[in-house]
Amino acid sequence: MHISTDQITIWGVNATLLFTWAIMALLGIGSWLVTRKLSEETHLSRWQNLLEVLVEGLQNQIREISGQNPTIYLPFVGTLFIFIAVSNCLAIVPGYHPPTGSLSTTAALAICVFFAVPFYGIRKQGLLAYLREYIQPSPIMLPFHIIGELSRTLSLAVRLFGNMMSEATIVGILLSIAPLFFPVIMQALGLLTGLIQAYIFAILAMVYIASGTQAQQETVTNTSKREEVLHG
Repeated sequence: MHISTDQITIWGVNATLLFTWAIMALLGIGSWLVTRKLSEETHLSRWQNLLEVLVEGLQNQIREISGQNPTIYLPFVGTLFIFIAVSNCLAIVPGYHPPTGSLSTTAALAICVFFAVPFYGIRKQGLLAYLREYIQPSPIMLPFHIIGELSRTLSLAVRLFGNMMSEATIVGILLSIAPLFFPVIMQALGLLTGLIQAYIFAILAMVYIASGTQAQQETVTNTSKREEVLHG
């Protein structure tokens, strides 16, 4: 049993790289097919209905977590969720190895979140205001803030990789015990856990991004309250 898809090669190509590009191509073609005939009429296609349910659900989750307009964060968080969900759910296809079973893939996704936090934070607050948060309440806290950012990125990568690896290990053990009974159950369970892992990763990413813009919200709120008092 392979611990990671990095140990598997197909046609001389690393399985992680091969299936990652295959998923990207699948999502690109699928997005084009679904969005090429969008309609605002009452009667919608089943794919547009599914797309609207997905987008609305993600928007509601982002709005609840951040308390902000979800339109800004939807492209990034939605892409993370869809990529991980499709990667995990395709595990029911024989011969397929999910890229999320590779630490290199989960680390790459976590690094994207790592850079997204300051990107959205600076976009919301400005460069100086964002950097000022790293030395609050004292400049001595700077190294601790940096360590916190790095450890958060590491935990995201290891969490997703560990969950996918443990699922594959459990499946292998159960199949060796009862190869005729457990496959159907584990396939259904694999679909469920794959969606859950995608949801958890996307939610954690949004939580981390929201934490980078929270200070700006508090500043705006405090300023508004002071103005109300002055004009009161």
